[in-house]
Amino acid sequence: MKAVILVGGEGTRLQPLTCNTPKALVPVLNIPFLEHVIRHLSKHGVKDVVLTIGHLAEPIEGHFGDGSRLGVRLNYAVEDTPLGTAGGIKNAEKYLDDTFLALNGDIFSDLDITAMLKFHRERKARATISLTPVEDPTAYGLIETDAAGRIMQFLEKPDPSQITTNMINAGTYILEPDVLARIPSQTRVSIERETFPSLLEDGEPVYAYPSTGYWMDTGTPEKYLQLHRDLLAGKSSHYTQTRGGEVLTGRQSTIHPAAQIDGPVLIGDNCSVGQGVKLKGPVVIGNECTVLEDTLIEDSVIWHNVRLGPRVKLSRSMVACDCSLNTGSLIEDCVLGDNVTVVAGGRPDPGSRIWPGETVEQK
Repeated sequence: MKAVILVGGEGTRLQPLTCNTPKALVPVLNIPFLEHVIRHLSKHGVKDVVLTIGHLAEPIEGHFGDGSRLGVRLNYAVEDTPLGTAGGIKNAEKYLDDTFLALNGDIFSDLDITAMLKFHRERKARATISLTPVEDPTAYGLIETDAAGRIMQFLEKPDPSQITTNMINAGTYILEPDVLARIPSQTRVSIERETFPSLLEDGEPVYAYPSTGYWMDTGTPEKYLQLHRDLLAGKSSHYTQTRGGEVLTGRQSTIHPAAQIDGPVLIGDNCSVGQGVKLKGPVVIGNECTVLEDTLIEDSVIWHNVRLGPRVKLSRSMVACDCSLNTGSLIEDCVLGDNVTVVAGGRPDPGSRIWPGETVEQK
C-alpha cells in the first residue's frame, strides 16, 4: 500500500521552533519527526510514500532524498500555494492507483495500520477514518457511527449536550483512489469538512476505525513537550529505551563524574556535561551541546549546538538550535527559536516565545 503524508503546512502553531525548520524535520528524541512516521509506516508494509510539501520544501527533500535510507521509495508533490488536506492529497494523484493511506503530517501515533486496512477491506469502504479517544471532545469534530462502524454523522465542535462519544478524527485515513475524482485540482479543499461529508451525503460507505493506541497532535509547543515526556516514559511503542528512567548517552559525549543525572534523560552525540550539573528528567539534549558547571536542566528539550553557561536554570522549556544561555540565566516555561542569546543573568518572562536571533537582556 502507498501512503500520502501531508507536510506542506508552515507549522505556525509551533513557532518559533518552526521559523527556520519545517515541522517535518523538528527533532523528536533527536530524530526528525517525519522519520519516526515513515519508519512506522514501513513496519506495516508501506513502501511507497508521497510527501506533499510546500513551505521549506528543500530541507525536507535534502534530508530524506529518495527514501532508500529508511527502506521506502519517496516521491514529492509540491504545492505552489496551500491546498488544504483534500487538495494536497489530490495533488499527489498521479502516484495513487490503488487503495492508499493519507496522514496529517503532525500526528504521532501507534495506530495499527495493518488492522485498519483489514477493517477497511472487509467493509468494502470507500473511506475509513481512524478515531482516537480524548478527555474533552468539545474542541474537536466528533464522529457518530452505527454498531458496525459505519459513520452516521459528523459533529463539529459540539455542545456538551450533544456529546455521545469521546472518539475524534485522528488524522489518518484509508481511501479508495476514485475518491480523488470528487476533489477539484489545484483548489484548496478540506477532506474533513468537505470531502467526507460529501461522501456521506451521497450514501457512500464511510467507516470509522477506533484505536486506543498512543496518539498525539504535536502542533503546539505544549503538545511537543508533552510528546517527549510520554515517549521518555515509555507510553508509545515507538520508544521504550528509557521506560525505567534510564540515561542514554550518544557517541563521544562526556559527563563529569560529579554531575547528577536522574532519568529519563537522552543526550545526543558530541556533548559535554560539566561538574555539578543536574539533569532531572524528562530531558532531551541534542548533538554538539555544552552544559557547563552547576547548571540545572529539568523537564526540557534542547536541540543541537546549544551552549548553557555556568549556573543556568532551564525548566519546562524548549530551546532550538545554536542558542547561548549565559551565566546565571533563568528560563522557565519558555520557547526559544534558533540562535537566541540570553545574556548573563537574563530572565525572560515565564511563558515567553522568543523569536530566532533575538537577545534577552537583563531587566
